[in-house]
Amino acid sequence: QVQLVESGGGLVQAGGSLRLSCAASGRTDSISTMGWFCQAPGKEREFVAAITLSGYSTYYADSVKGRFTVSRDNAKNTVSLQMNGLKPEDTAVYYCAARRFGSAKYNYWGQGTQVTVSS
Repeated sequence: QVQLVESGGGLVQAGGSLRLSCAASGRTDSISTMGWFCQAPGKEREFVAAITLSGYSTYYADSVKGRFTVSRDNAKNTVSLQMNGLKPEDTAVYYCAARRFGSAKYNYWGQGTQVTVSS
């Protein structure tokens, strides 16, 4: 099993920045791609960004391209999401997720961290 714990959420004004971090523990050698998702009140969980094991490939939702950057440190078993130019519509609970090797879906999820952007 793998445990994921997010940190770094909070309240920020529009145009500001936050950096989310996710620490993985347990069977971290079984993890390949890691990602970030968000869920706003009354909405379904949405994909935000993902990064492959090597870090060579990254993927972003259109709504965050050019503003958010995903990165990982495999030596520390962490993945981060640098969020710049935040907008009120970015307000949501942000979840870290991880896939096992060979899995087409995300198998492990963190508890989430709240990000609130005020206008």
